[in-house]
Amino acid sequence: MRNAWLVTLGIAFLFASAVGVSEETKPTCSVAGRSANLDFTLVDKDGNDHDLSKHAGKVILLDFWATWCAPCRIEIPGFVKLFDAFESEGLSVIGISVNDSLAAIRRFASEFQMDYPVLVGDGRDDVKAAFGPLVGFPTTVIITREGMICHHHTGYTPASVFEAEIRALL
Repeated sequence: MRNAWLVTLGIAFLFASAVGVSEETKPTCSVAGRSANLDFTLVDKDGNDHDLSKHAGKVILLDFWATWCAPCRIEIPGFVKLFDAFESEGLSVIGISVNDSLAAIRRFASEFQMDYPVLVGDGRDDVKAAFGPLVGFPTTVIITREGMICHHHTGYTPASVFEAEIRALL
């Protein structure tokens, strides 16, 4: 009986995904919303200061990653595509490298054609703590336009999951 109920629920979810979800039935956040602290300035890959607060009012995909992280290498091309597809609708994608040198970050960002802000997070335990726990990499946080943390993913997550979460918030 329980299995039949789970199958029915799964079919309903797939049907709703296939036909679209109305405003009233948009998916809710997967984590208890807490305010995202955007009051940080980090150095970007070009050595310039970058204020996270300038992204307030947008849907933000905030990715903590590293050049040595294999799942990060798989996810980042999808983030580039999402940024290119949804920037005009109010999506900001921000990558924070957790412990790489500036030279390594620049090479990686060039190789992966990262056209969104790529920031240096090495030595920035304050930023990591604000969006943690960061128990593995990649760790990706989705923040609503209202500044609430809505989704928190640790480890590889398919691009389709991020796209669905972002579409629901735009």
